[in-house]
Amino acid sequence: MSVQFIGMIGHRLASEIIPPTGPVFDKKYIADFAKAHEDAGFDRILVAYASDQPDAFLVTAHAGANTSRIHFLLAHRPGFVAPTLAARKLATLDHLLDGRLAVHIISGGSDAEQRRDGDFVPKSGRYARTDEYISVLKKSWYSEKGFDHQGEFYQADNAFSAIKPFNQHLPVFFGGSSADAIRVAGKQADVFALWGEPLASAAETVNAVKAEAALHQREVGFSISFRPILGRTEEEAWAKAEAIREKAKAQIASSGQSQAPKPQSVGAERLLNAVAQGDRLDERLWTGIAGLIGGGSNSTALVGTAEQVSDALLKYYDLGIHTFLIRGFDPLNDAVEYGKELIPLTRQKIAARLAQQPLQPQHESAV
Repeated sequence: MSVQFIGMIGHRLASEIIPPTGPVFDKKYIADFAKAHEDAGFDRILVAYASDQPDAFLVTAHAGANTSRIHFLLAHRPGFVAPTLAARKLATLDHLLDGRLAVHIISGGSDAEQRRDGDFVPKSGRYARTDEYISVLKKSWYSEKGFDHQGEFYQADNAFSAIKPFNQHLPVFFGGSSADAIRVAGKQADVFALWGEPLASAAETVNAVKAEAALHQREVGFSISFRPILGRTEEEAWAKAEAIREKAKAQIASSGQSQAPKPQSVGAERLLNAVAQGDRLDERLWTGIAGLIGGGSNSTALVGTAEQVSDALLKYYDLGIHTFLIRGFDPLNDAVEYGKELIPLTRQKIAARLAQQPLQPQHESAV
């Protein structure tokens, strides 16, 4: 399996070390950010969801109109749009993008975040709802005639979507670390997305998802997220990491936040478990920012030269994780930097490996 790289774009310049800059919906920045990823050689870019931010469907549409090759991964939360309608919205956007769309289904790890949009379903119920939601999405996309659905969360009579995914399939990414999440992933996901954990715990999750998928006679691909910090030398890279930590501390202090929020998601708890093991794990994995923000997002970094970080990525590749979501703390400039050496170098190393291996049947890439 070849390697795939996913980036991430925002609707304006902001990060853990850069205060939000410019208008909340910065059309030029979105276009420039997307084009920078395309020029850097990324395969796909994630557009995130937040309860107080611009609509990700429209951010994706605008980014897509300003690019021609790169694919998109739209984060989408069940519970706010009926799945029959969401299926048509996603399929329509997929046609607008000429088949460049995948969807990342997020059940929601924070009760407070969900309630801002009026969702008071408890976390355990959210995963049950997600399972049903994806089932209805797939019926809408792939049924050739109307269907009835009577479930716990959704009901529909003679539901039908005349518009189907552009390439007859719209990939479903999914994440979560709880037992409920693993069950949904095994049944529904094309690609399971992990945050950047140490090798041993990442392997544990991969094996758990594979085992669950096997119960449904399915195979699932895997993605993992990191925040690479690169330097011309290893020493320069680690100095850069410490500078990022100090800037993040200063930004947190200026926001008036006295301490990291208590994690609600199992994924955040797992990142904090990594933090408890130390700042530097598996030689390259840095947990400095994850500790500051309570493990609440993909916040772990791989630190070193492009050569060293590439080698670290290959260790995850050997676990069966063939997609890497990488984004920096200086988002646009780091995306450009990754395209200069890290992405092509990693592709070259994996291509050389594959050239030495006998041909084997491959799981179709959902990326």
